Amino acid sequence: MKTIQEAVEITIRKTPFIEEALNEKLINVSSLARLILPEVAQQLKKEVKVGAVMMAINRLSPANELRIRKNIKKLALDLGDVIVRSDLCDYTFKNTPTLFKRIATILGKVSESNDLFLTISQGIFETNIVASEALQTLINETFNDEVLINNVNDLASITIKLPKENLEQSGIYYFILKQFAWANIAVQEVISTTHEMTIVVKESDVNETFSILMDLKLN
Repeated sequence: MKTIQEAVEITIRKTPFIEEALNEKLINVSSLARLILPEVAQQLKKEVKVGAVMMAINRLSPANELRIRKNIKKLALDLGDVIVRSDLCDYTFKNTPTLFKRIATILGKVSESNDLFLTISQGIFETNIVASEALQTLINETFNDEVLINNVNDLASITIKLPKENLEQSGIYYFILKQFAWANIAVQEVISTTHEMTIVVKESDVNETFSILMDLKLN
């Protein structure tokens, strides 16, 4: 049977911001206990007292999380070049047999140009294309008969070169994206390869996004 301690840990771990704020002594334990009391009681299927939840919160061990945060912080200091591209557009199309043939056409036409930005991410049901706005006419004409799910313009991307150690450390993407969430920056797309991470945001947010990433490298 699940204990109060286990139920409290499960509840708090589901909200990392709370966990971090708790470790930084930024949250009142009594208020947090009252907030999560209904969910803890639901997990245990019985009435639970606030005092018991408070004791469980105080027993939480931050050691593992602090170790992870320390390792991630070290990786953040080793972030490589940060490359910014502006004047981008974002398309999402429904996957169809003809869509893939048209993607090949697009790739063939832009493969010899080093000045254009183009990334294509294929999901199970839809495919996303982030490209330079200079390619808009070509994309619109090539995919004219496809099912357009979404289209956003006036975007910019920031590409971060990740250290090799990022594959061995859990939480590196969370650590970076968390900074944008705290700053209320809406990330439009996240595109990644083994050692690169590209974040697509609105052009109006690109300066603040870049500043946050530089702070991660310098602090």
